Amino acid sequence: MSNSPDSREGSFASDRRGFLRTLGAAGFGALLAPTVPRQMQAAPETMVEATAGELYAWPEKIPLKLITDRPPQAETPMSLFKTEITPNEAFYVRTHLAGIPTRIDTAKHTVKVGGQVEKPFEITFDDLCKMPKTDLVAVNQCSGNSRALFRPQVPGVQWGNGAMGNAKWTGVKLKDLLERAGVKAGAVEVAFDGLDTGVIAATPDYVKAIPLERALHPDTIVAWAMNDAPLPLLNGFPLRLVVPGWYATYWIKWLTNIEVRGEALANFWMKPAYRIPTSADASETPEALSKDTVPINKMNVRSFIVEPAAEAEVKLKDGCVISGIAFDGGSGIAKVEVSTDGGKSWTDAKLGPDLGNYSFRRFTYAWKPAKDGAYRLMSRATAGDSAQQPMLPIWNRSGYMRNLVEPTFVFVA
Repeated sequence: MSNSPDSREGSFASDRRGFLRTLGAAGFGALLAPTVPRQMQAAPETMVEATAGELYAWPEKIPLKLITDRPPQAETPMSLFKTEITPNEAFYVRTHLAGIPTRIDTAKHTVKVGGQVEKPFEITFDDLCKMPKTDLVAVNQCSGNSRALFRPQVPGVQWGNGAMGNAKWTGVKLKDLLERAGVKAGAVEVAFDGLDTGVIAATPDYVKAIPLERALHPDTIVAWAMNDAPLPLLNGFPLRLVVPGWYATYWIKWLTNIEVRGEALANFWMKPAYRIPTSADASETPEALSKDTVPINKMNVRSFIVEPAAEAEVKLKDGCVISGIAFDGGSGIAKVEVSTDGGKSWTDAKLGPDLGNYSFRRFTYAWKPAKDGAYRLMSRATAGDSAQQPMLPIWNRSGYMRNLVEPTFVFVA
């Protein structure tokens, strides 16, 4: 019997109305686990019946905030981050090129491993899934998460705070594939390509590269499952790269090609795109742009208050539990503090279960306000490497790596 995460045939409804009828009859729990097909089809973008900012349900997704419909991009509302793990159906969607696959047959899907290696090879999806597997929980966050909040504004996808999610990823260690190929002396990095394409020939193929050292890290994996289910198509089915602790620009979806390189990749997506100033906090000013930049890499420390929601009304007699999530680029969360007076004073929150250094860490703080009125709540995370969220925002021309302490305004009555 195959060890593959999925060995069935079939297809999803080919139009949005049909998909929603299926969802209404069965629910997402019934739709995903037992009936995820070998061949999958996404609703065509012409069926989108929403505009930017509205909620829209792509196939395999509950309604998420629509950012763009071509390519499909949607962010997770903050209210859905109430647990450490982000459900697959609530996971945000980030797509760079409009030509995304709409049907993939895992019986025919392969990944090539080549370049500066002794023994290049091609492996089928089923054979890859038979290799020794590994699991890890890790946050996937877009480099431009929260870009819409940058002032002055910068160009690019105008994300709010929801271009992120945390999942359990299951797959094989990338180092096992590279060791099978035999990396040649002089190799410096590894590049990755997927099935997505531009709609015109002049569009640069979305190929990204990571240093060889990061590629050989035991936590870098080629994943075939997400939260113990096949990857949603819009999140990279059937295979995607997982580079925990690093921004999602490197987490190539619909993976088909792995190339070991003897020199740094210099395509559009590595330079000029996805680069940050060399300053310690990746900041610059509009008046003095940094002349020196490097490819974006490790995530910085962040936290968000999820409950109470912004502008919520809290009953004076009852108070509430302030709760949220915190994460960083792999050193783990050492402490989260909460302020109920706009940052004048801070109190340690209670940390939730530790699912690993790459994961969301939940925090809670029982709050009983002394009087009614408007309050500015804040959370401030400190990572295992002692990095702490700043009180002031950074700025850079690309709108990357925002991580300041974000206020949440509530009313007590």
